[in-house]
Amino acid sequence: MGTLPHAFSLFALILLLTSGTGADQSTKTQAIFKGSTGIGAIVDTSSRIGKEEIVAMEVAKEDFYSFGNLTFLLINDSQKDTIHAALEAKDLIDTRQVQAIIGPQTWEEVSLVAEIARETQVPILSLADTAPEWAPERWPSLLQASPDKRAQMKAIAAIVQSWNWHQVIVIYEDTDSSARGVIPHLHDALREVNSEVSQFVAFSPFATSDSMSKELENIKSKQFCRVFVVHLSFKLAVRLFEMAKKMEMMKKDYVWITTDPFTSLVHSINASVISSMQGILGVRSYFPKMGRRFETFNQRFRTRFSRKFPLEEKKEPGIYAVQAYDAMRTIALGLNKAGSKGGGKELLENILDADFRGLSGKVKFKNQKVAAAEIFEIVNVIGTGYNELGYWTYWSNGSGFSENIHENSTYNSSMIDLEQVHWPGGPRYTPRGWTTLTSAKLFRIGVASLSGYEEYVKVESDDRLGTNFSGFANEVFKATTASMPFFPPYEFQYFNGSYNELVEQLHLKNFDAVVGDVEIVASRHQYAEFTYPYTETGLVLIVPVRSSSKAWSFIKPFTATMWVLISVITVYNGFVVWWIERKHCDELQGSIPNQIGIMIWLSFNTLFSLNGPKLHSNLSRMSGVVWLFVALIIIQTYTANLTSMLTVQRLEPTIPTVEELLNSNAMVGCCTGSYTERYLAEVLKFKSQNLLHFQSAESYAKGFEDKKISAAFLGTPFAKIFLAKYCNSFIQIGPPYKIGGFRFAFPRGSPLLASMNEALLNLSENGTLQELEKRWITPQKCPKMPSDSSSLGPSGFRELFFITGGTTTIAFVIYVCHTNLLRHKNVWGIISAVLKRWLSSRRHFTSRRVAKVEIPPKAFPEAPVSLA
Repeated sequence: MGTLPHAFSLFALILLLTSGTGADQSTKTQAIFKGSTGIGAIVDTSSRIGKEEIVAMEVAKEDFYSFGNLTFLLINDSQKDTIHAALEAKDLIDTRQVQAIIGPQTWEEVSLVAEIARETQVPILSLADTAPEWAPERWPSLLQASPDKRAQMKAIAAIVQSWNWHQVIVIYEDTDSSARGVIPHLHDALREVNSEVSQFVAFSPFATSDSMSKELENIKSKQFCRVFVVHLSFKLAVRLFEMAKKMEMMKKDYVWITTDPFTSLVHSINASVISSMQGILGVRSYFPKMGRRFETFNQRFRTRFSRKFPLEEKKEPGIYAVQAYDAMRTIALGLNKAGSKGGGKELLENILDADFRGLSGKVKFKNQKVAAAEIFEIVNVIGTGYNELGYWTYWSNGSGFSENIHENSTYNSSMIDLEQVHWPGGPRYTPRGWTTLTSAKLFRIGVASLSGYEEYVKVESDDRLGTNFSGFANEVFKATTASMPFFPPYEFQYFNGSYNELVEQLHLKNFDAVVGDVEIVASRHQYAEFTYPYTETGLVLIVPVRSSSKAWSFIKPFTATMWVLISVITVYNGFVVWWIERKHCDELQGSIPNQIGIMIWLSFNTLFSLNGPKLHSNLSRMSGVVWLFVALIIIQTYTANLTSMLTVQRLEPTIPTVEELLNSNAMVGCCTGSYTERYLAEVLKFKSQNLLHFQSAESYAKGFEDKKISAAFLGTPFAKIFLAKYCNSFIQIGPPYKIGGFRFAFPRGSPLLASMNEALLNLSENGTLQELEKRWITPQKCPKMPSDSSSLGPSGFRELFFITGGTTTIAFVIYVCHTNLLRHKNVWGIISAVLKRWLSSRRHFTSRRVAKVEIPPKAFPEAPVSLA
């Protein structure tokens, strides 16, 4: 309610209490019978809820109050007015002297009734849906006898999530209990499933048809969202749906979801009224409609209800009836325990000790409240009645939908697996939940107009055609939104300012999203949330290139390891040839320095000629031929590789590393208005005065040409374009720094972000993103700069080295053995002597004594000769 009516209610309550305390108690009507027990109830006797509660309490009186002293059930009519409900409460407490009061139905009425009963401590069993957390402390005698149904807002959010709707319109009754107790929970529950309320529409309890029609027309003409959550009292909701049907808002693409105050009475709707509600999806409190106790109650309730209210077509009891029945049973148990004279605080304590399973479920008070509702039923209005589609259950570790309620139930996070929903417009058509309207407010998409790379963002203004937005970033955004099941109609608007200022516009609500070459950084995250990157992430260093020096080019065809190995093999082959030929040629003899020089000369001379006539031994010729064959292959490979290196232009960076760039104190270029400057100064430790700003690839090239900068840091997407244009003049140095990446920005908490990310992933997986990149960013493939890795190593010549080294070794071994054999005539004597010495050594080590071995005088030559 508004402030003025609420103040008036409090003022009337004060007058009411004042008049009551000054009255003469002798004038009050006493209880009808002395020693009798009175139980009061305050209900709206004209409403369906009040009628069900009256009949249920009368049935309960017959069941639980037939023992002991006479019990009176005194039911007063609130007449749908909070002040009148307070007057009736004062009458029941002061005049009728009841022991306890059941009701009323709304929190506004309950709060006034509890204030009246504050001094007398008469227990008040409230049947309102919710109560503030502070209520038990202010009114100790106030008990919440109906389960808190705020968990149903999570059930509604789960329904919205099941069909991937991200925008809803909430229509609620402008009362304190709705505005303060329920709607905030609905808002939070929707945010948890990445949905948001696009508009709140509040209707007064006394709203006229004209005011309701204007609100609906305003929604229909200006809002693209078509998912409605209705939290209204029953009669107001009926009027709303009748009006909506007249305005053609109960057809295709519309979704209507109702909460407990309406849905729990859907069983009572007449056939003439329900025709305007086809396709409504509702959430209502669950209670078990089985068992002997319920069947007995149901039969008696129907009989009494049809007799008491013959004009009502539907006789079925609902949640309000079984809650009133259980409230009567709770008071009966308390009175039975306290005795006929027990009342006030004693009766309150006994009621709080109640612990039983009633028709509505478990009844046990904790903090003056029964346990919150955990199971809700999902119903769908169709034809002249409704279908029970399934259930939504909430527990401490999660929640889910199920087709039934038992221990082995299977729970799913989505209700799609439940029975088919009959939506407005047809049972087989799932509403999109939105429509495109020319009069609706378009989403404003901010585009960075300062981008120097038209390949990514291109803004063209024309006086006749208007502003045209193109480029890779804009096309990716268009493709992404087109692939989403829902995205509001939008328009691009260019922004002249820095990237930080552009992102900040989201926080200021000047834009609904930002598109362009916008990169994510921590400082921007306080204003917006970002999608997944749609380009490569990173920051790279670009420097000019220069021709490499050719002074030592002759050694670069082979690696250092290869040169060492060639030298070793060459010297080894020369040594073996010299050893074999030294006794046959006088030139190979002489002083030691002279022989060393000749050996080295012979080693490298073999690379170019066999020297066949000068070699006297076949062994040296065999070694020389194999080495000459390998040498020819090595020489030809060297010549070819050296020719390639000298023919192809080789480029090398002017600055090889970031560290050298830092030490040189050179000027460095970076993008205008980007995060790069702060990153270079704070992270890479470049001096701020050494940083110059540039906006486009051409301006960078001009800066290099004019010697204004020695290097530049570019984002990976920009570096691709820059190097494609100037591939022969610049080169990337080192790996990229993993930061940044182009992304779309949305306001913090935007429900569209999750769907946008999913759509971007789908575009990447189905190849659409790659096709757009080829279309808009087609970098020419720059020839790769030859590197030192073209120098050949020993891996490709391993087998050749094994062949020549093995051949030379075999020749050397044969020569040594042949020389020793010529010096010893008795070969078998040598072998026999060796065997005898070996055998004698074996006996020496086994018997630990030295055995004398006689050696034939002609077994060995006079001079010792090495066998190795």
